[in-house]
Amino acid sequence: MKRYEALAADIASSIHSGLLRPGDRLPSVRHTCASRGVSASTVFQAYYLLEARGLVQARERSGYFVNPSLRRAPPEPELPSQPSDAAIAVDVSERVFEVLQSSMARQVVPLGSAFPSPLLYPLQRLGQCLAAGARTLDPWSTVDDLTPGHAGLRRQIALRYLAAGVAVPADDIVITNGALEALNLCLSAVTRPGDAVVVESPTFYAALQALERQGLQAIEVPTHPREGIDLGALEAAIVRHRPQACWLMTNFQNPLGSLVPTAKKRALVELITRYQLPLIEDDVYAELYFGDQRPLPAKAFDTAGLVLHCSSFSKCLAPGYRIGWAAPGRFARAVARQKLTTTLSASVPVQMALALYLEQGGFDKHLRKLRQTLAAQQALFAEAVGHYFPAGTKATRPEGGYFLWVELPEGCNALRLHQQALAQHISMAPGPIFSASHAFSHCLRLNYGHAWNARTEQALAALGQLAASAGPAWP
Repeated sequence: MKRYEALAADIASSIHSGLLRPGDRLPSVRHTCASRGVSASTVFQAYYLLEARGLVQARERSGYFVNPSLRRAPPEPELPSQPSDAAIAVDVSERVFEVLQSSMARQVVPLGSAFPSPLLYPLQRLGQCLAAGARTLDPWSTVDDLTPGHAGLRRQIALRYLAAGVAVPADDIVITNGALEALNLCLSAVTRPGDAVVVESPTFYAALQALERQGLQAIEVPTHPREGIDLGALEAAIVRHRPQACWLMTNFQNPLGSLVPTAKKRALVELITRYQLPLIEDDVYAELYFGDQRPLPAKAFDTAGLVLHCSSFSKCLAPGYRIGWAAPGRFARAVARQKLTTTLSASVPVQMALALYLEQGGFDKHLRKLRQTLAAQQALFAEAVGHYFPAGTKATRPEGGYFLWVELPEGCNALRLHQQALAQHISMAPGPIFSASHAFSHCLRLNYGHAWNARTEQALAALGQLAASAGPAWP
């Protein structure tokens, strides 16, 4: 981050933690210049940014103050999940389909959506790249590199890995139709029907759908809402069940938003290497970090080729373009074969357009703006949850991504709440769709990747009122 952004982030953190309370005066510009060793211009830019986010107010001839009407975010969940220690046959697709289909109408407030607002992305410039690529398209390029994908795009992806400190040769990358295809191809490459696969608890519902479709069993492992999977419980599950793979999200996990610390990622890779257990790493949110440095994937510590790293441009750059990839390590040939015998190739013109966009530069500038927007919206959503939802509600405060995991008081039922909210044209993602055992009945996931406005706030207020009176379980 730039200096003013770092300063603004530090002050915002103090506000959100309660160290600076509504109505408190911020340190003077002169004092902050001296204490932080920055220029007055840097301090003013930081204060302007905080003011734009609604966190502080300027008072003529008095300085800057924490917004006196600022609302407090709810406390964070503190305990890891407690799933049963059993291999479970997965049966979630019908419920997931019902929930998602009912939330897709344009008039519904998309708090339950899996996607951020498409208005956050440089779609006009991407369209220009798509047109330019089509005009210069070499006819032979439509058959060259069908699998594993466009050579120029694979090179650009490899360069981004390198910039993040991860060595992945371009030849080891397989371009796919979105990250979900990459994940499914990797799963097919390392498992057979009847095998067991470790997943987090809660986990992304698409992982459960993939297991169900391929006839695999799920082993749910306790997961902390801030630091991710419990490695002790993971090893116990490996010893007991002898799974054939893990499917984990180490950076800003969906739905929790958890971020596995760097040392813990290293220990995770050491653990799976000791047991020669493939790790399918779903890393689609890594570019959406709010700190000053992109978090490393578990892939960064893999020396045995056991981490099958998957990501895409859908969440960070080009929604709807459906371009993802896998860096499957020692399983690259098997994944490429799976790709060749299923969908053969992702769209060649779209791959060319993304390669051209990345070559021209501007991606990191776009990402800085996107992260800033998402961080500001998270604060507003969290404070609204704290204000409107019933007493006893808890919510995560992820360091990236665009999801809040909300734990309602015991007795609330998220599936019932989902039905009631839809009647008011409000979507949310109920907790049970994130569990093979249909757990988390009092939890829900909220998407803060859409614009904060009066309609959004009214929807959260209505959802909070419904949560206070949520009825018995949905059959």
